[in-house]
Amino acid sequence: MVTSLFRKIFKRFSPFSNRSAFKLGLYGPPNGGKSTLANKICVDWLGQEMSTVSHIAHETREIVIKEQVSIKNKKGKELTFSLVDTPGIATRIDYEDFLKKGLNKTEAKKRAKEATKGVIDAIKWLDTMDSVVVVLDATKDPYSQVNITIIGNLQARNIPVLIAANKVDLKKSNIDVIKAAFPQYEVMGISAKYGTNVEQFYEQLFKLLK
Repeated sequence: MVTSLFRKIFKRFSPFSNRSAFKLGLYGPPNGGKSTLANKICVDWLGQEMSTVSHIAHETREIVIKEQVSIKNKKGKELTFSLVDTPGIATRIDYEDFLKKGLNKTEAKKRAKEATKGVIDAIKWLDTMDSVVVVLDATKDPYSQVNITIIGNLQARNIPVLIAANKVDLKKSNIDVIKAAFPQYEVMGISAKYGTNVEQFYEQLFKLLK
């Protein structure tokens, strides 16, 4: 349903002009942990959360931006950027999937419509990003159509990328599989929920945004 539109939009939008701030985008499939990571970053450095988190896919259906996020490394260097939490990218969004999560038919259709718009907006905003953290669920197979399409388009745009292999706190997590799938990028295993390896993740951001 969304697949053909998904591909067309990736090709259609050209880079935006007049960028006023360095933008770091969080991209990836639904429920990978983008919003959890966004909240962790903002709590650590701003003392406040940024996004709403849910076990139901597509909780984030609009672009959420937090301006002037400043982080510091062990050497005291400071890095300031606009953090952009994007809706989860999906090639198929069906309202029946939301019915299975307990939403009524009206709510499910509304959520599916908003989620589809969110995918379009996320793709559109890709051309405004200076760097991207791709947040993947480390317990899932990385060789999905969505992941490969996202990575392929980032490569085509020559956007610096760091892959955050999230949910390493879970037994089924397998960072080596993700590293094998995308050897061209640095892969950082983290748990955004529990803060595992987040300090090392921040150090990698300095390398990514240099």
